[in-house]
Amino acid sequence: MKDINWPLAPGSRPPFSFPSPLYTIADTLGRAELSFVDIAEQLCSGGAKLLQLRAKGLPSREFLDIAHKVKSICHRVGCLLIVNDRADIALAVAADGVHIGQEDLPLTAARRVLGPNKIIGVSTHDLQQAQTAERDGADYIGFGPMYGTTTKATGYAARGLDQLREIRAVVRLPIVAIGGITTERAPTTLTAGADAVAMISDLVLAKDIAAKVRATLAQLSARQPLP
Repeated sequence: MKDINWPLAPGSRPPFSFPSPLYTIADTLGRAELSFVDIAEQLCSGGAKLLQLRAKGLPSREFLDIAHKVKSICHRVGCLLIVNDRADIALAVAADGVHIGQEDLPLTAARRVLGPNKIIGVSTHDLQQAQTAERDGADYIGFGPMYGTTTKATGYAARGLDQLREIRAVVRLPIVAIGGITTERAPTTLTAGADAVAMISDLVLAKDIAAKVRATLAQLSARQPLP
């Protein structure tokens, strides 16, 4: 898949939309027996249309090598690649964008690094953070943790569906909900206002990741309204 290079009028850029209601994340969850590249291969084989590579704690050279390999996989199947945290690595491998947290490189700085045509998502945990991300030019926001999670120490309690509805009522950006989301919880989360749901453990720890992705996509697509 070619990198996104939108033709832009001065001072404007087209809105981003998720290519799928399933936002996949390649993360080994600290388990030595798992491989970032193998996980990415299986997620893409299952039909993922957007994949975030989350390799926290890895040395930069190792992260870069993995990112190059994952980019090749995503490019082959037409899947968008978002790199977690590291705008420099996203730029180095020509990823489609970066996802940053509240403690990472500020959005305005990430935009200077990547330029106007790349996707930038921002993790948010309350209405003020969501509104700030929208004001500063994020392409989408992550919101959570929805139900609590053991895959990442966010420092925030579970947000729940009511807070998601509050964000949805105010923010126009696409929202990906994250944190403790399973295939069972995903439809309700989408109905509450998320445009996509991020799933990690429920996919990555499945015996057959590709099959799990296919089943999840089928379930989520069945509840989507016809265009």
